[in-house]
Amino acid sequence: MTESGESFAKLIGEEAWAEIDDAWVEAVAARPGEVTRHAGVLQQLVAAGRERQAAELFEVLDEQLVEAALWEPRLALLREAGRLASGDRPSFEAFAEKVGLFRAPDVVPRTWEKVERLLALLAFDVGTVVEMQGRGVGRIVEVNLALESLRIDLERQPGLVVGFRAASRLLRTLPAGHFLRRKLETPEELQELAAADPPALLGLLLAGSERPLTAGEIKEALAGLVDEKRWTSWWASARKHPQVITGGGGRQTYHWAASSAAALSALRAEFEAAAPRERLDLLRRHASRDEAFTRGMAAGIAAHATAEREHDPALAFESWFALERAGVLQPDLGWTIDDLIGAPADPRRLLAGLEDRILRERALAMIRERRADWVEIYRDALAKEADPRVLGFLTEALRSVAPAERERFLEELLNQPRRNPAAFVWFVEQAAEEAELRARNPLRLLQQLLASLRDGAFTPFRSRLAAMIESGGTLPRLLSALSEEQAAQALALLERDHALADYQRAPLLNALTLRFPALREGAESGLLYVTPEALAARREELQRLTQVEIPANRKAIEEARAHGDLRENFEYKAARERHEYLNARVAALHRDLGRARPLDPATIDASEVRIGTRVTLRDREGNERRLTILGPWDSRPEEGIVSYESDLAKRLLGGTVGSVVPVGESELTIIGIVPYR
Repeated sequence: MTESGESFAKLIGEEAWAEIDDAWVEAVAARPGEVTRHAGVLQQLVAAGRERQAAELFEVLDEQLVEAALWEPRLALLREAGRLASGDRPSFEAFAEKVGLFRAPDVVPRTWEKVERLLALLAFDVGTVVEMQGRGVGRIVEVNLALESLRIDLERQPGLVVGFRAASRLLRTLPAGHFLRRKLETPEELQELAAADPPALLGLLLAGSERPLTAGEIKEALAGLVDEKRWTSWWASARKHPQVITGGGGRQTYHWAASSAAALSALRAEFEAAAPRERLDLLRRHASRDEAFTRGMAAGIAAHATAEREHDPALAFESWFALERAGVLQPDLGWTIDDLIGAPADPRRLLAGLEDRILRERALAMIRERRADWVEIYRDALAKEADPRVLGFLTEALRSVAPAERERFLEELLNQPRRNPAAFVWFVEQAAEEAELRARNPLRLLQQLLASLRDGAFTPFRSRLAAMIESGGTLPRLLSALSEEQAAQALALLERDHALADYQRAPLLNALTLRFPALREGAESGLLYVTPEALAARREELQRLTQVEIPANRKAIEEARAHGDLRENFEYKAARERHEYLNARVAALHRDLGRARPLDPATIDASEVRIGTRVTLRDREGNERRLTILGPWDSRPEEGIVSYESDLAKRLLGGTVGSVVPVGESELTIIGIVPYR
């Protein structure tokens, strides 16, 4: 057998793949240094669709070159392989020059470090289609070797620049035929498929995915292909295909089986290996897939529930209703639901094991119907319940029948919230809507709410508690339920509590002092007099900050955080600095607006110089000038409007027509006083 290129071409044409392997071993052993000829054979194999075989033969040649210490031919092999991999695009030479691949080839370790870097760069050549998590798909349109960066036109962000070092971490190359690449290059074909055959389009997406996808990820991937208005009906049709398999866990996922039979076989294996409650989930999701498969699942679930009924009544209860919901509950189980709930059974064990909120409420309703001691059972359930809806269900049931039990529970929450943090948070949230709860002991509730913000036991509920401090929440509404005496104590609490940020504290203090004006006594010197226009401008600024800029800043922080490595994340640091500035500005506006008093020109007494008057002054030479005295928000000295806090205004205040006011080495005489407008 000769190892000439013509002989290999003949073998490839005859598809004699095994003979090619033998001929290759002989050829590279005899002439390992003829890299160009060997690379030509590999290229023919790739063109014939034998990429895997070409890769294996490449490794055989590379091993032969290493064994013979032929480093120069080995680098030449790499050059040829690079051209092959890059489709003879000019970027290979540019990238190779950039990494210095062919400089100092005798330094072998450094050379192969350059090789690794070159291969990483070749993956991101001009024209390569890439995906960036969270930003969609796009195409590399420019490689800037001087700046070591790529410019990418993404669907959602054209012109995005990514550095070479970050490219491998942020970008994923998409091969030809990949669904997302087809969506970019030939969207019309996929749109036609979406309309004609929904399961086929879904199968195309799932079959090409490296992992199961959630419904949200599927919807995002199909955006632009499926009309948003038709999504619900389209999705219902597409996911019913027998080859679509749903997966459980924290979020339901979907993947594609090779055939309907393969899907059913995979589901049977999954059911056999599943834990008892996972089997219930499989029954719920696949009860309508295949009648025989459903009967088999039902038999297995019923048998296990019967065997474990005494040990795990909650599982038996869940199994009963899962079978009933699927329409496969058999009448000959040998036990009924009453055996789990009615006397002499203790339903407390059942309630403790029911994690599903709806089933827990259903069990509680059945307990009330079937047991005379349901009040005691409800009382015990309250002490352990964490779900706000179930807590509402329990307390509402006790309100009319056993009000004393409800009162005792609410009083314990108010006095010892750490015993049941989840229930206390529910109490706080309910108090925002129910005046009766706020009136029980408003100062005590305010104290406990502020304390919970600092207490580690309430960490899982921090966001819910924070919402209760904002406008419309429980804490602002509590202020109107306070007595005069309690208001003074509340003021002291709010002023010194470290759990509140300044921007949260300021509106609360303002609301409290507006409700109880006596709290302002002794602080009138702190009032801020402003024109109605300046007051409106500050209120508009506050509204813009709280409703537009702060939400936008929060979004910017989350987007910057998603880029990772916060230590070197300029966008994140800038967004955090902006966050601190905005919060400080909002707090200052709240504080100033709380002491602002608008000026009314119609009520200003011009018998003497006051805040809100325009004064005409004459100096010794007879020159006249006019000054308007307003607040710091309206001060514009260049226009003759000065703040009443300025030294000049303080000298003029209280003066009357004819008064002489010393100003430096000169004197000014007041010759006229009128309201500022």
